[in-house]
Amino acid sequence: MKTKQKDSLWTRDFTIITVGSVISMFGNSLSGFAMSLLVLDYTDSSMLFALYIVMFTLPQVIMPVVSGALLDRFSRKKTIYTLDFISAGMYLLVGILLRRGWFSFPLFAVYIFIVGSINSIYFVAFDSFYPLLITEGNFQRAYSIASVLETLSNIMVPVSAIIYRTLGISPLLMINALCFFGAAVMETRIEADEEYIEKQKSHVTGSGVFGRFFGDLKEGLRYLMAEKGLLAVAVYFTFSSVSSGAANVLTLPYFKSTFENGEFVYMLVWGMAVAGRAIGGMIHYKFKIPAQYRYAIALSVYIILSISEGFYLYFPIIVMQICCFMSGFLGVTSYTIRISATQRYVPDEKKGRFNGAFVMLNQVGMLLAEVMAGALGDLFDPRYIITGFMLMNAVAAVVFIGGRSKEISAIYNVTE
Repeated sequence: MKTKQKDSLWTRDFTIITVGSVISMFGNSLSGFAMSLLVLDYTDSSMLFALYIVMFTLPQVIMPVVSGALLDRFSRKKTIYTLDFISAGMYLLVGILLRRGWFSFPLFAVYIFIVGSINSIYFVAFDSFYPLLITEGNFQRAYSIASVLETLSNIMVPVSAIIYRTLGISPLLMINALCFFGAAVMETRIEADEEYIEKQKSHVTGSGVFGRFFGDLKEGLRYLMAEKGLLAVAVYFTFSSVSSGAANVLTLPYFKSTFENGEFVYMLVWGMAVAGRAIGGMIHYKFKIPAQYRYAIALSVYIILSISEGFYLYFPIIVMQICCFMSGFLGVTSYTIRISATQRYVPDEKKGRFNGAFVMLNQVGMLLAEVMAGALGDLFDPRYIITGFMLMNAVAAVVFIGGRSKEISAIYNVTE
C-alpha cells in the first residue's frame, strides 16, 4: 500500500470512500424504511414483519464468515464496487415491477433474501477495506465521521415516509438504484494498493481452491479463539445483537399499533437518537477519548444503554425522546471505541476473517432474536419482551466485558 501521510486524514482515497458511502447510505435510508412500511401495510402482522426481517438477516449468518476468508485473498475494493453495481440493477428492476402494480410477499421475501446476501458480503469487504485508507493516528476521527454520516442518513427516513405515502415505493427504489450506481462509479477511482493479497498468496493454508479456503477459514477461527479479548468483545456484541434484533422487530409495530400515525411518532422519538449520535460523533471527531479511560467508558456505556433501551417505552413521549438522545450519544461512543480499537489491533491480512466471524456471530444472535420476538410479539406486550432482552444484554456486558478487563483493556486502551 502507498505510504500513509501522517496526520492527513482526508486523502484522495479516504474522501472517495467517504463520499461514496454517504451516497449509498442515503439511498438505502430512503428505500429501507419504505419497504418496512410496505410489508406492514400489506400483512398487518408482527409475525410476517418478523419473517421479512429474518429473510434479510438469514444470509448474513453464513455469508460473512465465508466471504471473510475469501476477501483476505482477493480485492476488497473490486468487491465493493461490483456489489454496488449489482445492487443498482436490482433496485431498478424491482422499482419498475412495483410501479406496474406487482407485489407478492413470498417473492418480495426472496428478493430481500438476495439483498441481505449482497449486504452481508459488502459490509465485510467495506469494514476490512476502510481501515486501510485511514492514516496513522486518525482511527477515532475516521470512525466518528463514519458514524455521524450513517446517523445523518437517517434524516431521510421521514422523507421516505412522506414520499411513500404520496407517491408509493417505486420512486424510492429507483432513487436508491441511482445512488448505488453513483457510489460504484466513484469507488472504481480508488487507487490504494492491497498488499495483504500478496501476503496471503505466499501463505498457503491448503491445496487447491477449496483447500485454501477452508484453511483460511480455520486459521481465522483459531486467531479469534486465541485472542481472548477480541473473542470476549465478539461474544458480548452477539448478545447486543440479540437485544437489538428483538427491538428491531417489535418497536415500529408497537408505535404503529399504539399511536395514531405511529410511524411518525416513531420517527419523532428515534429522531432524537439521530441527533444524539450526530452530536456525539462531532465531539469524537474533535476530541480524542483519553486512551487510559476507553475500556471503563465502554463498559459503563454498554450497561447504561441496555437499561435505558429496556425501559424507555414505559414513559411519556418526551421522556422517550430524552432516553433516545442519550442512547444515540452513548451509542456513537460505544461504536467509536470498539471499532477503532479492534480494526487497529487486527492485522490487515486477517481483517476479512475477523470481520466476517464478528458479523456472523452478530447475525446469528440477531436472527434468533427476530424469530423469537416475532413469535412472542403477537402474544405479549412488546415492551415486556424488549425489557427482558435488554436486561440480558446488561448481564452479558458485566460477564464478558467486565470479566475480561485485562485483555480488552489491552485492545481498547491503546494510544493511536
